[in-house]
Amino acid sequence: MTETDRAVDDAERAREQGGGRWFRPSPGRLLAGRLGNRWRLLPDELGVLVVLALLVAGIGIPYPEFLDSDNLLSTAHNSVYISLMACGMVFALAMREVDLSVGGSYAMCLVVGALLIREGVAPWLAVPAVLLTGIALGVFNALVTTMLALPSFIVTLGTLMLFRGVGLALADGKQITDLPLDDSFFTLAGGDAAGVPFALWVLLAVVVALAVLLARTRFGARVRAIGSNPDAAAFSGIPVVRTRVQALALSGLTTACAAVLALAYYGAGDPTLGQGYELQAIAACIIGGTPLAGGRGSVVGAVAGAMILSVVASGLVFFEVPINWTSFATGGVILVAVAADSALRRGGRSRH
Repeated sequence: MTETDRAVDDAERAREQGGGRWFRPSPGRLLAGRLGNRWRLLPDELGVLVVLALLVAGIGIPYPEFLDSDNLLSTAHNSVYISLMACGMVFALAMREVDLSVGGSYAMCLVVGALLIREGVAPWLAVPAVLLTGIALGVFNALVTTMLALPSFIVTLGTLMLFRGVGLALADGKQITDLPLDDSFFTLAGGDAAGVPFALWVLLAVVVALAVLLARTRFGARVRAIGSNPDAAAFSGIPVVRTRVQALALSGLTTACAAVLALAYYGAGDPTLGQGYELQAIAACIIGGTPLAGGRGSVVGAVAGAMILSVVASGLVFFEVPINWTSFATGGVILVAVAADSALRRGGRSRH
């Protein structure tokens, strides 16, 4: 066992004891605890997926046209940008951080990509530049948080407006158009592949990669250990600052990925896009079972949470609910989902 593995195990044991005294569990008790943890993970993701299926069925029964494949694909595609942001947000929330800047980062990356393409850079060559921009914005958030010893909530609240302001200034407050829409970047990345929006294939690949990264790698173990008990993790030798930088850089990367796909789909750089996306991404994570208290997270659950928000928005159209009630309905769904998640967890703890 490496030093990092021992540190992670120590931090997780500290959380089980509420940060108090240390103990050495018996082999039987340790095995039971591990099996119990695995059992609790299944209902978390299964529950949100069941809710998603029930929502789709609840709308599709009175309105069968909602279940049309084109409509379902369109609804799923509408959730892609929030889903990608939520995938990165899971890592931040799992270690008790939060990235409120994703809405501003999204708009700024979108503008940067559009400007590069308009100035003559090949669209496919502009993609890595946009992704690097997103990573740099995430690292900036982490460095300011660390150097000023401020909560990431406060720092990213400020950079949300900072990044959006930079995007507006670069775009001169208007859409960036006159892009070569006949280029393969726009026709492929902004179109369909095998009858499915290209963006959904990208989302699937990101979900698989990040789910493995969170659950099966040393980095994921560090993120969960820091979220479980930051003091114990630092005392045990886990590089807290480096892990924070990596987690927020990952959040910036997934946000930039969303911006690339949006640029390909819309064919223009609009600096006003992304308003409120940060709150929707956090809501998707919470609905999917990632708590603000940290210590665990679910990439699959976060995407399912984003899909739920998209299905609700689409369902309101079929039920002819006035658009003024959209925010009310979305907020109600979030409250119900969080309350149900809390109730299920209390029930699970009582059974164990």
